Amino acid sequence: IHSATKFLYEELKRYGFEIANQYFFDTIKIKMDSVQIEKIKNEAINNKINLRYFDDGSIGISIGEDITSSDLGQLVGLFEKESSNKNNDNIEKEFGIPESLIRKSEYLTHPVFNSYHSETEMMRYIKSLEKKDLSLTTSMIPLGSCTMKLNAATEMFPITWAELSDIHPFAPLKQAEGYLELFNRLENQLAKLTGLSAVSLQPNSGAQGEYTGLMVIKAYQKDIGEGHRNIVLIPSSAHGTNPASAVLAGNKVIIVNCDEKGNIDIDDLKLKAEQNKDNLSALMVTYPSTHGVFEESITEMIKIIHDNGGLVYMDGANLNAQLGLTSPGQIGADVCHLNLHKTFAIPHGGGGPGVGPIAVTKKLKNYLPGHSVVNKINREKSIHAVSAAPWGSAGVLAISYAYIRMMGIEGLTMASKIAILNANYIKEKLKPYYKTLYTGENGFVGHELILDTREFKQRANIEVNDIAKRLMDYGYHAPTVSFPVHGTLMVEPTESESKHELDKFCEVMTNIYNEIQEIEKGQADKEDNVLKNSPHILDDITEEWKHKYSIKKAVVPLSWVKENKFWPTVGRVDDAYGDRNLVCSCLPIEEYEK
Repeated sequence: IHSATKFLYEELKRYGFEIANQYFFDTIKIKMDSVQIEKIKNEAINNKINLRYFDDGSIGISIGEDITSSDLGQLVGLFEKESSNKNNDNIEKEFGIPESLIRKSEYLTHPVFNSYHSETEMMRYIKSLEKKDLSLTTSMIPLGSCTMKLNAATEMFPITWAELSDIHPFAPLKQAEGYLELFNRLENQLAKLTGLSAVSLQPNSGAQGEYTGLMVIKAYQKDIGEGHRNIVLIPSSAHGTNPASAVLAGNKVIIVNCDEKGNIDIDDLKLKAEQNKDNLSALMVTYPSTHGVFEESITEMIKIIHDNGGLVYMDGANLNAQLGLTSPGQIGADVCHLNLHKTFAIPHGGGGPGVGPIAVTKKLKNYLPGHSVVNKINREKSIHAVSAAPWGSAGVLAISYAYIRMMGIEGLTMASKIAILNANYIKEKLKPYYKTLYTGENGFVGHELILDTREFKQRANIEVNDIAKRLMDYGYHAPTVSFPVHGTLMVEPTESESKHELDKFCEVMTNIYNEIQEIEKGQADKEDNVLKNSPHILDDITEEWKHKYSIKKAVVPLSWVKENKFWPTVGRVDDAYGDRNLVCSCLPIEEYEK
């Protein structure tokens, strides 16, 4: 890449053009007059070449790894026609990178970079990595609040099309009319599903959607002369990103208490809304709640906020339980974000790609984020861009579009119903063994449930982490651990899982309960038992077995496990060390009270 850029740099210098940047890796900027720029622009388009044209009278060129000598020759030819000095061979050779930035140390020294010298070897290495990862191809991933649902093959197929994957985010819009149609249709679909007026596809994650929504609220309040409003009320059950986003958007956070059923304390909400009515900016609320419950007083809560001058931001992390049954607009929210990488079927394992668009009411529409390069999305009062690309992770939007089109409103409604049904089925089936921490007024949960495992600490010295690690021996990813309540498991089966899979998961959880009972009754050692030593790996059974229980009990605790045995590659890690040596951390929500 750098060699090609250097060649282009030197050729343009030879033809007498002024290059704005002395140093470069893959990008150069050429200063030219407006007449020259217009001629080159027309010639470039005729040759199907897109360059970048700056307002300051210059042209930008970036070189990629797929550039060919023919491409370079074509680029030089565009400029050669406009050259006034075609015989300048006495130019200084440029390296393009300053000496101070030249790497002196060795690099890529790990054997992994120097061990695989054929496609066959590389394929086997990559497969060996894949086998270390438990995915939906093995079993249900019941992560509460994360909606790890099926990403159907038909939805995924379009992202392989060159028409979707090979276009530049800043390509001229006339060359992206198909994409613009996709954006327009998807925005309209999401607006209808949320019951709101307008959508921005720009945010790249749920947390970025939160930030964007709060910035839109702030811009609106400033525009109507209420820019002093900076208090955001957040329930104690909220996602950790909620208070972080509020602070990042320049607000002060006040925590609202929850009652013993996990619902927002209406009296505490009313008190704090009234106490801060002069500066109240917004309430951030998740519905169904982070405790997995449809709060029946949600409309009353929203009215309290509106009556005290604030707006309502609804966290859309749990929208998977709403579609077709209710909507943010129906309950009265002003802004919400949607996790397309959850509710709308885009894969998000391993941290991406996330898409967190926001939907807003009519009065907030003009404040949705704009973009400094692509003017089409700018509105009269747009806030600044929140992502580098104008429509965020555009390449994966076709997945959600296909999902919505194939499901239709009837299918989306049925998905919500099945997601709720599946969670309540698990709750009832595990009722004799595990207490469900929160339920609604009628004893039901929403699309997820919280299993309280704290009592096992006193009864058998078993903690929630022991259960989470033991699940690996059965071939299951653990549910969400200790969120939103310490010492619990948050389970979300989604609508993707069949009754057969739910029954298998419940059988596993029941068998783990029986293993805890064995410890409690003295039938298993309190320290040397299957839970405390889990997960069990191949090294454990290929070396001398020193445990008081059998190998079979350790690695094949149920007969069907051996049919598709998943082997964790790492055994029990030192949790305490990990807790003391954090790479990064979010403050617990209680800290925002201080």
